[in-house]
Amino acid sequence: MTRGSALAFRSKGREAVVAAGPVAVLDLGSTKITCLIAEPAERFVQGQDYRTALRVSGVGTTASRGIKGGAISNVEEAERAIRLAVDAAERMAKQAVRSVHVNVSGGRPASLTVSGNVKTQTGVVSPRDIEHALSAAIATADIGKRQVLHLNPVGYSLDGVPADRPPLGMHGEILGIEVGIVTLGAAHLRNLSLAVERAHLKVASFALSAYAAGRGTLFDDELSLGTLVIDFGGGTTSYALFRNGNLAASGSAAIGARHVTADVAQGLSTTIAHAERLKTMFGSVLPFALEDREMLAVPLLGERGVDAIQQVPKHVLNGMIFPRIEETIEILREDLARHTPLEAVSRVVLTGGGAQLQGMRDLVAHYFGCPVRFGQPVLGQGSPEAVQQSGFAVGAGLLALSLKPDRHLAMPTEAKEHIERQQMGYARRIGRWLKEAL
Repeated sequence: MTRGSALAFRSKGREAVVAAGPVAVLDLGSTKITCLIAEPAERFVQGQDYRTALRVSGVGTTASRGIKGGAISNVEEAERAIRLAVDAAERMAKQAVRSVHVNVSGGRPASLTVSGNVKTQTGVVSPRDIEHALSAAIATADIGKRQVLHLNPVGYSLDGVPADRPPLGMHGEILGIEVGIVTLGAAHLRNLSLAVERAHLKVASFALSAYAAGRGTLFDDELSLGTLVIDFGGGTTSYALFRNGNLAASGSAAIGARHVTADVAQGLSTTIAHAERLKTMFGSVLPFALEDREMLAVPLLGERGVDAIQQVPKHVLNGMIFPRIEETIEILREDLARHTPLEAVSRVVLTGGGAQLQGMRDLVAHYFGCPVRFGQPVLGQGSPEAVQQSGFAVGAGLLALSLKPDRHLAMPTEAKEHIERQQMGYARRIGRWLKEAL
């Protein structure tokens, strides 16, 4: 395959196309900003995992600035950090990019599930019946002023008989559909777009961080069996539940690895840098035997910087890490339980740099009562070894979505008009309130 050539193939009935030229993604985290540039792999065999059709040729990473809790806090600083990451990736790939696929980790994402039932027009399910059922389901959704980020049918039924896929061509009278919808604040998306566009880049698409991480690490069976992906980021921790190959529920907590580091720094009276080192090298979320005998040297923060060294038992360090991680998992469990029974989770996949803490897999398995593994990005041969770590799962997922984007985002006209009416109604109410206030 020649450099920059187009690649087309089919995967489970859907055609996925890699456009000629490089594909770029931007992972906007609260700790680091990463840009990945990929191009069609030189060796790709039909029938292989479609995600291996791209190999990463450029990587750029810089410390995050202007982003807090996944949201833009200073657009100028965010713009500069984006420029640095993209420039480093372009230099490594020796190619320039014009558009990027971007993740979303802030903006208070909310998930809801709606359902609709319609009578088939001819007694045989047609694409038009599917569209009517989808519109009927979305008509029950209260979107308000929020922006729809993901919209995926996650289940069907025909005369009460459940089906994983659209029952096209089958005989029946009542067609039912269940739809998962993810929304978030419209202003959040506009601010992300503003920061990216100020760096002279176009936003090709947005995707929730945990959803992207799942698309970059899960295999087909996991996508259909009720797998929960938890992405432990620096400023936020988000989750995405996959069912029947689609996103069924999602949510996030404004707690991340950086908060754990801050707890350690405050509790041990040391610097953030030393707290991060202690957490990474010696930290654990589970108690271990003989920890009282293991002492750690902790530099004390004083008037002249680091003034002295204190010896602290290891269990003291872990006692500061565990409560924050436990709080995060509890928040995610409670939020997920509002959308689906926890028994629906058959396995959990952990991604993100914060998931690397010792004992994390065992702790998550205890809370969810199912197998847990770490997610590794699936990329084409020839990709740098550095990007094959869990911390690059979101970037790998954004690349996967560029290959095989969601086809369900294009809503039927009737459903789209329903959502637009809700948003216009909200705008009219705000305008009326402002007029009365003035």
